[in-house]
Order: sequence, then C-alpha cells, then structure tokens
Amino acid sequence: MSHLLHRNLRRTPPVAVSASGITLRDQQGRSYLDASGGAAVSSLGHGHPDVLAAMHAQIDQLAYAHTSFFTCKAAEELAQRLAGDAPGDLDHVYLVSGGSEAMEAALKLGRQYYVEAGQQTRSLLIARRQSYHGNTLGALAIGGNAWRRRPFEPLLMDVPRVAPCFEYRERLEGQTSSDYTAALLAELEQCILAHGPQNLIGFVAETMVGATAGAVPPTFGYFRGVRKLCDQYGILLILDEVMCGMGRTGTLYAFEQEGVLPDLVVLGKGLGAGYQPIGAVLARAHIAQRLRDGSGAFQHGHTYMGHPVAAAAALAVQKVIQRDNLLGAVATRGATLRRLLRQAFGDHPHVGDIRGRGLLMALELVQERSSKTPFDPALALHALVKDAAMACGLLVYPMGGTIDGQHGDHILLAPPFIVTDSELADITERLGDALKAALTRAEKLRA
Repeated sequence: MSHLLHRNLRRTPPVAVSASGITLRDQQGRSYLDASGGAAVSSLGHGHPDVLAAMHAQIDQLAYAHTSFFTCKAAEELAQRLAGDAPGDLDHVYLVSGGSEAMEAALKLGRQYYVEAGQQTRSLLIARRQSYHGNTLGALAIGGNAWRRRPFEPLLMDVPRVAPCFEYRERLEGQTSSDYTAALLAELEQCILAHGPQNLIGFVAETMVGATAGAVPPTFGYFRGVRKLCDQYGILLILDEVMCGMGRTGTLYAFEQEGVLPDLVVLGKGLGAGYQPIGAVLARAHIAQRLRDGSGAFQHGHTYMGHPVAAAAALAVQKVIQRDNLLGAVATRGATLRRLLRQAFGDHPHVGDIRGRGLLMALELVQERSSKTPFDPALALHALVKDAAMACGLLVYPMGGTIDGQHGDHILLAPPFIVTDSELADITERLGDALKAALTRAEKLRA
C-alpha cells in the first residue's frame, strides 16, 4: 500500500520511471505520448540536455541561499531576462515556487500598492466565473472553478464575479461578436460601479482560459476594453498567464496578442517547463516605485523564493526558447495541430467546438452538436476519455464542468513546443481512438 496521499485515494497511478522528448515510460514498460505537457507544463519536453546541464552546474556551485541574506546570480539573470523580454515597463520580477504562490503574491502586492498610498478601503478584487487561479486559499477564492471551491467555501473571501469571455457558450443567437464583447464590458463596468472603485484593488483574469473551460480565447477587443475600464476607474489589471504564458500561445506573453499591458502578470508552469518548481509575478514600474518610496519592502515571502536551482532551470528554458526559435515553432505547429484536429473531429457528432491558440487547444464534447447539449455529468465523460487515452498510450488533460462547474466536458491539449508533425499526427490518431472508446463506454453506462 502506498503511503502517499495520491490525488485519487482509491487508485494508485502508474509509476513513471523515465522520460525523453515527448514520451514518458512507466514501471511496466508502457510508453505514453505527452500531448498535454502534464498540465501544460513541459514546454521543452523531457530530459532537455541544456536545462539539465544548467541545473547540475548550479547545484555544484550553490544549491540554496535564503533571500533574507543573499541574492544569487541565477535569480538576477532570470529576472533581467524576463523583464527584458516583457513589453513596456513590466520590469520588476518576484520569484516564487509555482503558479498558486505567484497568484497569492500578486493579490498581496496589489493590496499593498494601495495601502502604501493610504487607500485602506481597497480590499476587493473582481474576477470571472469559470476561471482558475490556483489552489491556495486566496487564489482559490479568486477563481471561479465551482467544484474546486465547493468544500472550502466558508474559508474563502468574497469576490464579485462577472461573466467569462466564452463566445462558444455565451454569445446569444443573433448577437454579433462585437455586441457580445460590448455586453461583457458593460457588465464589468456595472460591477465596478456597484462595488465602488474606491473599494477595489483590480480585475483578475486569465488572458486565455486554461483548464476550467478549455483553451478559451478572448474575443477581439475584449482586453483592450478591460484595460480602458481599469484605467478609467483607477484599478489594477492582473493577468494570470500561469498556463497560457511563456510561449504557449505563440508569443512569450499571451497578452501581447491583445495589445494591452497589465499592471501585474502571473507566471508558472512553462516558466520552468517542469524541471523545477518555479513561478513569478511581473510588476510594472509604478507598482514597485510606490513600495520603494513608501515602506521600502513587500510584506511577503517564502522559504524557497528565488531558489538558485529553480532560477537556473527557468533561465535555461528561456534561453532555449529564444535560441531555437520555439515561439515560431509554436505558431507553426499550432496551426498544424489545429488543421489535424479539424480534419479528424470537425464533423464529429460529439465535438461541438475546436478552439485555442498556438499549442494550447481544446475539444469541447457535446451530446448533440446543433443544440450544444452537454453529456450527463453523471457519466463523467472526461474521466472516461483520460482512462481510454492512457490505454492508447496518450496523455491528455480532460476536465468536466466546462459550462458552469457541473455540466460539460472538454479535452485540453498542450504538447511540448518540440513536438514534430508526425508526433502531432500520432497524437490526433490516438485521441480519435480514445474518444471512440470513451463514447462506447459512456453508451454502455447509459444503457
């Protein structure tokens, strides 16, 4: 019996023993194509020699130094790299150990920004339904993932919510995309006014929604409108790019495609590509300057923040992405993946939508295409897909509750940036086999 508290306490997962490229192998000798990068983490695949060499060199030189006493060269160079590659004046970097920690830091940084100016009433953040921002209590409170929140609701702070930008599900029949976008922005403005700008810290959103709703891109002009409202009412724009950032959508920062500059941006997952636990918050100059001119410190911290080995790994990842032109590869291979998915599933009776950007794509599964009717949640179709995919030697990231936290199923795909065209074709073929097997199983369960 395992003494580990696994995610599912009734099942022990296979034991992974090795990995290279986009393939993992378990103790029984089975191989799996990693079509989801774990949870959209492994952007460079597994066993990349440059990253491993950088980690080994850092361990030999300096494995750990607490940031209350020292900084280190790897952390300084990583911060310089991230700030230099970021648009505008997003030039201050706070390094932590993962996406949830980074979101917590961003929330506290936003609060302290106003406290330093004597604006103590600012304590609320506006967020969106069907969002996900992490599993710590602050991040969970901001997120709108219903099933993750449900057991812990009494512990969570109150957060005003507005509708997600989810065109496939929420744009009304006969409503143009621009009218739908305008309605979303009007709702956000009403929410700001209802709670009082003087009470608000900011608006928090994933630039492109990740696991909760499945690779949902914003409509054209949505984030420009959001940025305008934040400026108009004097609140911060905090963008969560833990899943969609660091090249995953074809630009280093996903917000670059929206023509906006957030006040704070939250990073994780692809920042270290799975080689070490690391996350980061990037802050614009005016945020850091107010703290520097005020108390002189950010009242926050973690034991492993700015960890030398984690920073060295993330820095190596960023160097490889630039050297090997992997942002261009994401755009090219993303187009190939989209084409393959449309060829395989464009007319599938149970695939309602194929969406995403770059190498962050999703299929939304429906019982009936024209009405977009979801499957019965009791079937847990997403779980059947995951099991069937693993039986086919494929790792994908399916989720349920796509529509409202209870109804709907989707399959998220986020293969490593190094994936080849032939591997994308293999992934698509295996996904077709897995979906067929899962639907057959679901039909038997319904009978």
